Amino acid sequence: MPSLNASEVNDFLQLYPDVSSIDLLISDLNGVVRGKRIPRGNLAKAWLEGINLPASVFALDTLGNTVEETGLGLDSGDGDRVCRAIPGSLMPTPWLRNGEHAQLLMSMEDSDGSPFFADPRQVLARMLKRMSMRGLTPVVALELEFYLVDRQRNEKGIIQPPCSPSSGERATQSQLFSINELDEYADFLEDIQQAAQTQNLPLDTTLKECAPGQFEINLIHCDDVLAACDSAVLLKRLIKGVALTHGFEATFMAKPYGNEAGNGTHVHISLVDDSGNNVLASDDGDVLGTETLKQAVAGLLDLMPASMALFAPNLNSYRRFQPGLYVPMSPNWGFDNRSVAIRIPSGPNAARRIEHRVAGADVNPYLLLATLLASIDHGLSQELTPDAPITGNAYDQHEPSLANSWTQALNLLEESQPLTEALGEDFLHVFIANRRAERDLAMQEVSQLEYDWYLRHV
Repeated sequence: MPSLNASEVNDFLQLYPDVSSIDLLISDLNGVVRGKRIPRGNLAKAWLEGINLPASVFALDTLGNTVEETGLGLDSGDGDRVCRAIPGSLMPTPWLRNGEHAQLLMSMEDSDGSPFFADPRQVLARMLKRMSMRGLTPVVALELEFYLVDRQRNEKGIIQPPCSPSSGERATQSQLFSINELDEYADFLEDIQQAAQTQNLPLDTTLKECAPGQFEINLIHCDDVLAACDSAVLLKRLIKGVALTHGFEATFMAKPYGNEAGNGTHVHISLVDDSGNNVLASDDGDVLGTETLKQAVAGLLDLMPASMALFAPNLNSYRRFQPGLYVPMSPNWGFDNRSVAIRIPSGPNAARRIEHRVAGADVNPYLLLATLLASIDHGLSQELTPDAPITGNAYDQHEPSLANSWTQALNLLEESQPLTEALGEDFLHVFIANRRAERDLAMQEVSQLEYDWYLRHV
């Protein structure tokens, strides 16, 4: 981790004299932001010395319960580890307490000062070192989809789209790419933009997505993958916070509505060598790209079935994989084709890149990128060759084959030697135990649908 310069804290405190408290944040296994809140006077010490959090923060399920099967709880004494500040992440949170609040990202170290194996950010850092040994720097851009939801539930107690701040009418139509819809929510979107500028988050485009109340916000491409994932984690927190100030809730659930499109996280990746050349782009401008591109695609496709538990990490995630809603159902690829899992977008040769379209918006960004880079490294090291690219509608040509159950996905991940080697056996033990425990908890609940269908009829 880069050395910490005390001047960054001093400059911040001088620039923001009204900040009275700071949230020290860490992204847990499931992408939930956790941490501690400290007063202004404790910031310098926390910056230079770090703060203690129990290692079991990475044993928590989505509900915040410690999963003892991970081995990070009472079996290990539930001991503390030191969390260190991430330089450049100390920023105000303008949507909280009239500018009197700030936040700082942290990452966990082990007792000997080495990276803590179960911290997803450290898992990604290890994969970046492996890519660096190849002389390659990934350049990535993340696209995040989310829904705005009315804080008032409908008469059945179920979520519903919001009412327009301008017209007061409840959203009922898709209106993909609608500028009018952006105008209707202009104040909300402008506050997101302003807060992102305050936090130095590199926002790119905003668009109306293909369901009532659904939007997409994209981050500008970045050659610092850790920083790109930091931005994604903080952007999700920002969107949720700003939404509340406007009377909405923002959700990154993979499938909030059963009959509408799900929320995805699309990732664009290119690879740059030590001379600054995009190794996915052919010298002659051939749209088919280079052998490196094909090997990278082949690696992503080869490990995609075993990666599903990381791309779709919870019960709701698997409801998103339904035909006809632009969600990949099988490992395939194509050029400028949105019906496939791996899309090679059109555009200038110098910008040749891979778009990965599988993960839900509920994914942990650090684990998503670590998995994608592990898959690319797998394709390069094994010199794999992909099947022919798909032309036309992939749904008509390939039967669904990606895991559509949580249990199946976890079993496939556990059996994957390439992912175990790349992400770490100890880490995958914690991840799989955590997710299996939450699945077991979910299976204890009986849904209203089951009562409606089965109570009197079977």
